Amino acid sequence: MSERMLELIASPRVAPSILSADFAKLGAQVGAVLDAGARVIHVDVMDGQFVPPITIGPLVASSIADQVHAAGGVIDVHLMIEQPERQIEAFAKAGADSITFHAEATAHANRTLAAIRELGCLAGIALNPGTPVEAVAELRDLADVVLCMTVNPGWGGQAFIPGSPDKVSRLKPLVGKAKIEVDGGIDAATAGSVAEAGASLFVAGSAVFGADDPAAAYAAIASASGAT
Repeated sequence: MSERMLELIASPRVAPSILSADFAKLGAQVGAVLDAGARVIHVDVMDGQFVPPITIGPLVASSIADQVHAAGGVIDVHLMIEQPERQIEAFAKAGADSITFHAEATAHANRTLAAIRELGCLAGIALNPGTPVEAVAELRDLADVVLCMTVNPGWGGQAFIPGSPDKVSRLKPLVGKAKIEVDGGIDAATAGSVAEAGASLFVAGSAVFGADDPAAAYAAIASASGAT
């Protein structure tokens, strides 16, 4: 499905994050945003070590993969975990179409990016707010996605870091053909600024699934960011 992912992210996309979904209604909530036009579903994975919270694993990704794929969508996994190279195969088997890990979480970013591609997924590298953009300069030909965190990772519902658009603009010349993804505090009020700076994938969690009408919230963010 990585070919489908490449097709989808050729245009700007909003990626609803199930971190903020009601897991008692996960299938229904994912279905609602798919019906509204979402095609990239973001899965945030936290291990209690790289970041304090513990969230979900391959079983949850697998539980929605068929539904998402049947709708023509893709699963975008974001690993906020130590030693991500140990878990990428499990997520690929669970149905991930792209797997992103943090540059700060492994000494072997080059090797891990290559291993993700060998598993048939698109490969992404993420940077924390305090990590310089130059950290990705040596990886530009191996990464399909570069994720610029616009909050400190670990919790949903945080406020957007105001300097994020400037960081995205400084990141843009360093990533080659990779798409820039942003994650944290993204809503209809903030998406436009990072879009103008060069981002084209917009992860939105609480702004979508915390809204009374997730489908309408998704549509508002898509409109503000110029996403498909």
